[in-house]
Amino acid sequence: MTKELEHSFVEQLQTHQNIVHKVCRLYTNNQDAHNDLFQEITIQLWRAFPKFRGDSKFSTWMYRVGLNTAITLYRKSKRRIQTDDFDAIQFKIKAEEYDNTEEEQLKLLYKAVHQLNDIEKALVFLYLEDKDYREISETLGISEVNARVKMNRIKKKLKTILNP
Repeated sequence: MTKELEHSFVEQLQTHQNIVHKVCRLYTNNQDAHNDLFQEITIQLWRAFPKFRGDSKFSTWMYRVGLNTAITLYRKSKRRIQTDDFDAIQFKIKAEEYDNTEEEQLKLLYKAVHQLNDIEKALVFLYLEDKDYREISETLGISEVNARVKMNRIKKKLKTILNP
């Protein structure tokens, strides 16, 4: 790779690294696994970067590579190592001035999303990132109609999980 291409990659990665962190948060439940997945996604992005044609936004392409890497890695991994959940780590200020309602709701949502399959997780993730169905369909390689149908089914599934 040329220095110019390398510089472009590093610049784009730094600008959009939160995408990778969000994917890692979705598919891992402790900091070590998060770091490992972040590294693996970065490697896959680096390997694929010379083939990035710019047909879509860099961020869309990054979502696609990141989600595909996470899904592939965790499907191949039949063994699950017991890890500490993020939930075990509490980030609180003084109890009397901290309202943890939103944090608790977010934990419940993440717990429910972790029960979904890999593709459903990816779809929810992109939906919560305010991506429109066109961009979701491009990122996941499915039709726009399929993305809408799947999202409606996932919403019903999450309602069932959250309100048994």
